[in-house]
Amino acid sequence: MEEEIKASGHHPADTNGDGKVSKAEQEMYLEFKRKERDDQDAMRDAQRKMAWFALGGMLLYPFAVVVASLVGLDQAQKTLGDMAPTYFVAVAGIVAAFFGAQAFTKK
Repeated sequence: MEEEIKASGHHPADTNGDGKVSKAEQEMYLEFKRKERDDQDAMRDAQRKMAWFALGGMLLYPFAVVVASLVGLDQAQKTLGDMAPTYFVAVAGIVAAFFGAQAFTKK
């Protein structure tokens, strides 16, 4: 918070600029920070779910090809096989971006 004060020249909770932080301003500032933290937490949860869903799809994709083959859907098997390289690169990009961002923010 001291960095915010130095950067702006006044306390970030001081919304009216009078140089004093009233109780109402402090409560409003704390509520804003709380909501900001909750939003960041929800965003991380959504990204985590997306990455796990992508990984699950990546693992189940080969089974879809095998099932299509076993059921006798030759055209579906060919289509799934043709889409596989693009699908795996795209999903790997999503997963790599997520884990890379996580590693970057931990430092």
